[in-house]
Amino acid sequence: MKLTRCLALLLFLPMTTLATNTQSLRVKASAYTSAVGETDSTPNIGAWGDRLTPGMKAIAVSRDLIELGLTHNQRVRIKGFEGTYLVLDKMNKRWTKKIDIYMGNDVEKAKQWGVRNVTIYWTNEEK
Repeated sequence: MKLTRCLALLLFLPMTTLATNTQSLRVKASAYTSAVGETDSTPNIGAWGDRLTPGMKAIAVSRDLIELGLTHNQRVRIKGFEGTYLVLDKMNKRWTKKIDIYMGNDVEKAKQWGVRNVTIYWTNEEK
């Protein structure tokens, strides 16, 4: 009986159809850390106010990518990397078509990464 009631309720709930649109883009990717010399006076806080902690999968994006849908908390996959990264920071306005991969406090790892070309993927959902 409870199952029948649940099914009946589901029929009357408003339904929203989501269209997904997977985007991909080739960008330059550098790396950054929370080292004082690389950031402003709040090295562990992203541009949207998120706390950045070593080990988290976060990226900063150039401002032009924000206009393409890579906004705060957007999930991003980077070809060749495991897992999903979150957009938690913005880069300086002088950069275009670029991401910065957060590497915690590991300055040496960030230097070894250097700058590379990568392909990123994200999904925009439209209601």
